[in-house]
Amino acid sequence: MRNPKNQYSTSAAIALAIFLAGCNVGPKYTRPNYPAPPAFRGADDAAIVSDAKNSLGDQQWSQVFQEPELQDLIRKALANNYDVRIAAQHILEQQDQVRITRSQQFPTLSVGGTGLGADVPSLNTSTSTISPLVEGAFSLSAAWNPDFWGLYRKQTQAARDTLLAQTWAQRAVRLTLVQQVATAYLQLRALDNQLAITKQTLKVRQDSVDLTTKLETGGGAPLSDVRQAEQLLYTASSEVPQLEQQIQQQENAIHLLLGENPGPVARKAAETLTPPPQDLPTGLPSQLLERRPDIQQAEATLKAANANIGVARAQFFPQLSISASAGIGGDSFPTIFGSNSQTIYGLGQLAQPIFEGGKLRGQLELSKDTEQEMVLSYQKAIAGAFRDVSNALVALNKQHAYRVEQEKLVAAAQDASRLARVRYQGGATGYLEVLTNDSNLFAAQLNLVSAQQGEALTLVQLYSALGGGWQ
Repeated sequence: MRNPKNQYSTSAAIALAIFLAGCNVGPKYTRPNYPAPPAFRGADDAAIVSDAKNSLGDQQWSQVFQEPELQDLIRKALANNYDVRIAAQHILEQQDQVRITRSQQFPTLSVGGTGLGADVPSLNTSTSTISPLVEGAFSLSAAWNPDFWGLYRKQTQAARDTLLAQTWAQRAVRLTLVQQVATAYLQLRALDNQLAITKQTLKVRQDSVDLTTKLETGGGAPLSDVRQAEQLLYTASSEVPQLEQQIQQQENAIHLLLGENPGPVARKAAETLTPPPQDLPTGLPSQLLERRPDIQQAEATLKAANANIGVARAQFFPQLSISASAGIGGDSFPTIFGSNSQTIYGLGQLAQPIFEGGKLRGQLELSKDTEQEMVLSYQKAIAGAFRDVSNALVALNKQHAYRVEQEKLVAAAQDASRLARVRYQGGATGYLEVLTNDSNLFAAQLNLVSAQQGEALTLVQLYSALGGGWQ
């Protein structure tokens, strides 16, 4: 019959081992508080709907950017962009690191063997006999470092949090890429419009040069009128190569985002700089913390820093290592597996740090200070996100007003230029008035395209600020 006292001791030892195995000296993670505003600044001015259930940031990018040409560019970029592929590679690398770190929690097992053969001279004859095995051995060894204080578990947790941060970093890259492609495409279309306006203006000014030259030849206009008309012509013609340069360079920039070599960008849509809707839903500010990948990345990095505090604390406690080996051997094949050839031994080692010259204390303080830095980085990411949304909402409203006023300016400049030409042809004014009004019209038309571009980009900015585009 088993001794109850021994049974009690065995149970107590098992319970103690389970308790020690569950020890975890690291602090429990708690999300830092950050006061979210009740509403986004600028939402009222831009007629934005603060709907708790709907947000522009929850929509797929294909629902927001519906132009087929732009959708095709974004699709290619998400598949081939180098930054996205590099970010995906970072995830794979960190997955490998998690496996390496996690392996410390498990025992290691190794097996080995040796064998030696030789020609042994015979004592009775002059010939030698071949012995297949003179000496051999076979061994099996195991080692384990029990994770009493959670050292290896905390290291694994930190590695997994870093992996999560890399995953969110890739999603942030995707969000930024969608924004970059949409922005570059709208800028390209704005340059196309400016080039078309310049070429149209160039044709009108060439007609003016022809007219003033004809009048000057017939004595109806001075030579100064011809020179002033030429000034207008050359002002427009000098803009053409500049715009063509910017267009080709913008196309090259788009192809880089697509992971392709420089080349032209196909575009057939007639009008792309359309104003965005004025009733876009933004959702609640508190939802931004869960939607923005850069905020999620910052929090995952903070979690890893919190786990590293546990790693530093565990260094203060004793570390136990256990190893065991077993082997068999002999001077001939039959004796290798004999009962007398077996050898088994075990070894346990317990090490307790006593004096490290302040190293352990310094590591702990460093991990705590690093965590505080990550807290500030996390809060900064949140503050930056609220700023981005507010800036986008303000721009959505002000760019709309700017574009409307710029359209009025172009209409007034067109009428003033028309009247100046009528007055000049009727002899009521000199060509200087035509020159001034024509220059004002050309500048106003180019500025209107810039205003249309700025307003169209506010949709891209708001969608990105709300954390859309990575899903």
